[in-house]
Amino acid sequence: MADGINLSRRGLFRGRLSTPKPGVQLPWSVSWDEFVADCTRCGDCLAACPEQILVKGDGGFPTVDFLRGECTFCGECVDVCQAPVFRPTTQTPWEYVAHIGAGCLASAQVFCQRCQDSCEQQAIRFSPQLGRVPTPSVHTESCNGCGACVADCPVGSIRMGLPHDGGPR
Repeated sequence: MADGINLSRRGLFRGRLSTPKPGVQLPWSVSWDEFVADCTRCGDCLAACPEQILVKGDGGFPTVDFLRGECTFCGECVDVCQAPVFRPTTQTPWEYVAHIGAGCLASAQVFCQRCQDSCEQQAIRFSPQLGRVPTPSVHTESCNGCGACVADCPVGSIRMGLPHDGGPR
């Protein structure tokens, strides 16, 4: 694949000539354009991930699927990769943070705090409200984007995104 062009039959039928950027890239990965240019799609990172949250995405490029679990930032994907698609693990792995959508059970007045319970960073907190169930908020300065809350949400209203991207889509 040269210059991010995806000439696979599936891509052509869908009118797509490049590999779309996934919702969540691998931790410590370089920009998507650089990643696509240099990733060999060998699958070594998928096999190395002890949490098994890395999956093949569009074009066979690895992506993170938080519905399978959380990222523990172990660095195994970086260590096993032979391609120049990762930054040093001494840097912040990524800027992703949790975004809680309108489908949250609390907005329907159903008591649920599973996301808070699964958050080791204590980045998700519930604020009590008189006459209503507590509502969640994400303290982005504490959230490391591990994704533990995503798989734990019984209604799928949490996703990972950049802090400034406006929340769930």
